[in-house]
Amino acid sequence: MKRPSPGKRARGFTLIELMVVLVLISIMSAVIVGEMGGTFHEALLRSTGRRLISVFSLASSRAISLDRTHQVRFDRATGHYAVETRRHGDFVPVEAVGGSEGTIDSHIILRLRGEGLKDAIAFYPDGTADEREIELRDPEGFGLALRINPVTSRVQLMELERQ
Repeated sequence: MKRPSPGKRARGFTLIELMVVLVLISIMSAVIVGEMGGTFHEALLRSTGRRLISVFSLASSRAISLDRTHQVRFDRATGHYAVETRRHGDFVPVEAVGGSEGTIDSHIILRLRGEGLKDAIAFYPDGTADEREIELRDPEGFGLALRINPVTSRVQLMELERQ
């Protein structure tokens, strides 16, 4: 190996140059990871909203096509939801229908507003539904509201102000 002559410096990085690069990488990583965390929770919130809209649509279309009241029942303690149908005066879970049940991620806070059964939203054979609003919030304060039109049973998705 050839040694540098006394008047010339060896090629390479100094300790200060390496430290500056490491500090810059650390700062950029912290900023990017912070932004990605909020993006993940917001994406989770939006996908939860889309899944609930799909479940409400399923309950509404089954109520109309089978001429039988259906409802979507929520268990707030576990985050579980399921489509149920009325049989002999009682509601029983719908069986063997894909997408008729699921669980809301534990990071999402769910609030039901409006009249009707406290933890359920009914869809009727004439195409109407209970007038309810479902509020979904994530840990960063992003929020969505799903408002069910009682006349058409359609769901309107609205973005809420960040808390």
